[in-house]
Amino acid sequence: MITAEEKSTGLPRIGDAAPIFDGPTTQGPISLDDFKGNWVVLFSHPSDFTPVCTTEIIALNNLQPEFKKRGVELIGLSIDSVPSHIAWIRNIEEKTGNKITFPIIADSDRYVSTLYGMIHPRQSKTHTVRCVFIIDPGQIVRAMLYYPASIGRNVDEILRIVDSLQTADKHSVSIPANWRPGDPVVIPSPDTQEKAEERMKEDYECIDWYLCKKNLSGNDGNPY
Repeated sequence: MITAEEKSTGLPRIGDAAPIFDGPTTQGPISLDDFKGNWVVLFSHPSDFTPVCTTEIIALNNLQPEFKKRGVELIGLSIDSVPSHIAWIRNIEEKTGNKITFPIIADSDRYVSTLYGMIHPRQSKTHTVRCVFIIDPGQIVRAMLYYPASIGRNVDEILRIVDSLQTADKHSVSIPANWRPGDPVVIPSPDTQEKAEERMKEDYECIDWYLCKKNLSGNDGNPY
């Protein structure tokens, strides 16, 4: 069998095919191929039974209905064992009432972690940092986020990135800073002088020929 180190050429980059994996989880064995045709948010946490990770897993679970609306599947991961994961999510339900309903990969051999560059040796040579990979239905990596162990992720931002990607794909537009569904979107810049001159005559909200925005009609920018 080819090792993860032999297969990996470093961190996957935006636009790369997502490395295919399979492994044991709290919901039985899964493969990334099982999720082809869906968006996937694959995220790692350093360790079970730790305070920041617990707040994150609850926050992601609370927003799972919103991810589902967008056709997004959540997959968690750490190097802990399946029994450890099960004990942790049972403890979360007992203490907080939150029942975790997405799978968590038990990456005890660090195979998936290595494929995705989730272990950063200057942080820890064994535990993963807090990584997020957003993978599209064609299994292409579309966005990545990294956080140190001491800082919990902004789950609303992960959802906003999904909304942004889906809106940009559907409408062939770009997404400005701090955008939320329903806000104006950016129209691609003209690529000729003639088109630049025409752009300024159109009914858009323009700062200048290279930066124009428009409102999306109908669904207010929601891609789902």
